Amino acid sequence: MNVYSADVGRYDTMKYRRCGASGIKLPEISLGLWHNFGGVDAAENGEKIALRAFDGGITHFDLANNYGPPPGSAEAFFGQLMDRHLRPYRDELFISTKAGYGMWAGPYGDWGSRKYLVSSLDQSLKRMRLDYVDLFYHHRPDPETPLEETMGALDYVVRSGRALYVGISNYGPEETRRAAAILRSLGTPCLIHQARYSMLSREPETAGAAGSLLDVLGEEGMGGIWFSPLAQGLLTGRYLNGSVPEGSRASKASFLKPERLTEALLAKLNALNAIAEARGETLSQIAIKWLLRDSRTASVLLGASSVAQLEENVRALEGAPLSAGELAQIETSLRMPE
Repeated sequence: MNVYSADVGRYDTMKYRRCGASGIKLPEISLGLWHNFGGVDAAENGEKIALRAFDGGITHFDLANNYGPPPGSAEAFFGQLMDRHLRPYRDELFISTKAGYGMWAGPYGDWGSRKYLVSSLDQSLKRMRLDYVDLFYHHRPDPETPLEETMGALDYVVRSGRALYVGISNYGPEETRRAAAILRSLGTPCLIHQARYSMLSREPETAGAAGSLLDVLGEEGMGGIWFSPLAQGLLTGRYLNGSVPEGSRASKASFLKPERLTEALLAKLNALNAIAEARGETLSQIAIKWLLRDSRTASVLLGASSVAQLEENVRALEGAPLSAGELAQIETSLRMPE
């Protein structure tokens, strides 16, 4: 086994942002292990991606109990990565996992009860070969379990030493405000909210009775970290001519369906790509820059299927931010019908 030694210049170029009102800073780009790091994937490729990420200053690795496939295998991969390469750098890493979706049979293997959340985190720690995680999320709201019980479980995992911080994911604005208030009353502030957000999926901007999710995060002092920032690959430029490349998400027809590639959507994507090309950048790079335009964004959570893809996306942090004129052009393009 080759002995890994992290790049001595790993912190020279990565940019970091404070997460809400906390003392934690996160890299502007974090690595998510939702896809491409499971038991069905080539471990050697996943290892190369993860180590290249850390060499580039990406300190935050995001997992969940059900990531794979099969469920749990992404955490098991990460545990092997820790033992093989990253153990000497544990204090430089910010590692998160989640629980909230179905994980095992019976009434205690899903949703948001105290029993499920604590048991799941104990299993995750074993798979990842860690004494604690830096951040533990409740992965989705539970319509049947009292929010006080779920947030009480998050408070407990911090007080018991299983996690340093807690967060929530996929909560609406009103649920987020209530969860933050409960955690604050318990003395364990909610650090962060992880939600789907991209140019093509803008729900965090949608205002309701409690305001938009972005409004709530700003008012509550929470950071926002966004998953699917490239809209399951639509914003990578792979589909601009309407074809479906072999091996792409649309070719696998799991999360991104080929029928989504309508003529109207392709016209929108090509209009956005023209803005990127005028800057000498790729569509994925301006999609990432667009999310970073908002100060409530703590980090953009990206997956990767190759080192080359990771490196292209990290280059989004180079160059000037999007100008007011470019943001207006993007908004015009996004308002094109699909």
